[in-house]
Amino acid sequence: MNFKKVGVIGGGTMGQGIAEMLAKKGIEVLLVEKTPEKLDNAWSMIETSLDKQMEKWALTQAEKKLILGKIQKVTHFADLGSCDLVIETISEDPEAKKEVFAQLDQVCSSSVILASNTSTLSLTELASSTKYPERVIGLHFIYPVSKIDLVEIIRGLRTSDQTFDQTKNFVEETVEKRGIMVYESPGFVTSRIICLLINEALHVLEEGVASAEDIDDAMRVGYQFQYGPLEMADRFGLDSVNAALERMFREYGELKYRPAIILKKMVRAGSLGVKTGEGFFKYDKDGDRI
Repeated sequence: MNFKKVGVIGGGTMGQGIAEMLAKKGIEVLLVEKTPEKLDNAWSMIETSLDKQMEKWALTQAEKKLILGKIQKVTHFADLGSCDLVIETISEDPEAKKEVFAQLDQVCSSSVILASNTSTLSLTELASSTKYPERVIGLHFIYPVSKIDLVEIIRGLRTSDQTFDQTKNFVEETVEKRGIMVYESPGFVTSRIICLLINEALHVLEEGVASAEDIDDAMRVGYQFQYGPLEMADRFGLDSVNAALERMFREYGELKYRPAIILKKMVRAGSLGVKTGEGFFKYDKDGDRI
């Protein structure tokens, strides 16, 4: 199957990264948000990302223009009917996601693959809101999308072999990333393991064993992580990490998934990481550490 046009629903951090990555591959992208204001903000963040790459001589002005020209701003789901694949990247709210899939059912033909970038939710549950659950699949891209060459491809209970094979082809041949197949399980592989690492780092911080900076340096320098676990949490969004841990705690019933108290406090205080400019560390408007 030749993927020429892909819909991306949600202009948040992941939606921006996926849209930019697809446009760089020459794919026409329909980026969807609820309001023109949110769309303009997403577009501005993508442009900022490209500008930063230009500053590092990784991109030319002509290439930037070509990439932005591949991304079309859309506020109505009806425009997605012409897509070969639609990727949903909204917040981890099962009811909101099911509503999106139900709407997509009305505008997309049965041959269009519907994918979710969810990191913890049940694909089987999301697919239950559609008439064709066999064409629903999980595509879990990892932040930062452009730098991480791995995608988890998650099969729901009703996902067909054809949908999986076409999606795997899209991941490995079209966007040229490594696809690993995961059977549905809360947190899948990457979120389940990385959230436990982050949670343990939070307990170490709570206990006063080391400072936030030293904890991150220990893992970043000692084990060659790109970011330490606390900066990872900031970049994922502390609210997202907390939600993922709580969901896995409910599903598995094991204490190791119970979010650390300090994480809950930070979320209640509205210090969510990069998206608010402050979490365990401070960030500028471009998302760089201050």
